[in-house]
Amino acid sequence: MQISPIRAAIADAAADVVLPTGVGKLTATGYVPDGILAPCFFVGEVEVNYDKAMGRRQDELLFTCRVLAGRADDRSSQRVLDALLSGSGPTSLKRAIEAARGAPGEMALGGLADDLHVQRVQGYRWFEHAGFSYVGAELVIRVIGDGST
Repeated sequence: MQISPIRAAIADAAADVVLPTGVGKLTATGYVPDGILAPCFFVGEVEVNYDKAMGRRQDELLFTCRVLAGRADDRSSQRVLDALLSGSGPTSLKRAIEAARGAPGEMALGGLADDLHVQRVQGYRWFEHAGFSYVGAELVIRVIGDGST
């Protein structure tokens, strides 16, 4: 699996969320941005576990992604963040990202991986980014696929 195209595909999938009226559109990027236009989702760190199956048949990528909801008003920003972290519904990042799994029997992320799964949310807190504080959280996404490509 090639990491860069997978980062971009995860960000593209995340951009499909529909935020509550008046919030605007989610900014989504496959890399850590220099500056934030909140609300923002980005793919951060990646862990690579090679050789999950013999003959380079499967590698595992664990992406730590961040969603930063805002900083102007702590309560309204946390409401937006709560909506993004919901397990279902139009504002759910989990729903939007896992929609990129494709139909049964199809490759995930437009053919880039065998499968993906949003495993958990962690670190719901205030984050410092480029000198500003934002309320946010991390999502851990597991991607599996052919290790020989």
